[in-house]
Amino acid sequence: MNLYIRYFDKETLVTNVDDAIDFLASIDEIGMNRELENDIREYVASDVYYPKRYKIRPRVYFIIIKTEAATMLDFKQKKALRSNVQGNEESRDMVTPIIARLNEERPGWYEGTLDFKRVVLVPVTGKHEYRDTHFVVDCKAMSGLDCYNRMVEHLRSRVDNRSQFPSAKGKNFKFRYLGMWK
Repeated sequence: MNLYIRYFDKETLVTNVDDAIDFLASIDEIGMNRELENDIREYVASDVYYPKRYKIRPRVYFIIIKTEAATMLDFKQKKALRSNVQGNEESRDMVTPIIARLNEERPGWYEGTLDFKRVVLVPVTGKHEYRDTHFVVDCKAMSGLDCYNRMVEHLRSRVDNRSQFPSAKGKNFKFRYLGMWK
């Protein structure tokens, strides 16, 4: 496992944590200390493969990325991307069926549930505020996406136009196929 480190235009690809710490210590602005060194060692020893960003001062960071790349050129050309086959299959199984079900043409009755931010008037203050609103409806539709579109169209004509509706692909919209219409 190699480490790619970048601080503005200074970058390197090292093979171990000691070389990484030496590189960072050579940059005066970073201010390498025992606490930062221990945190970097913990990150490198962990099973986490997400890039790690360290704050130097407001809006100034350096980044460390774990990689399988043997050279800087390989890293830049993304030739050594970590392939987590098991994780990719799990996330694909979780995400793909939802999106596929959303677009699946299946005419009939749908029960749609939508959680959205509705703008309402507060009588005491005379001002408006957002309120979480739960809306459930049974409607005729051609697909889950059609059900979502019909719900949002219905609500837009009945609530304040500043209300905020979630994406059909998000966790705040759910639908269930009830059966064929007669």
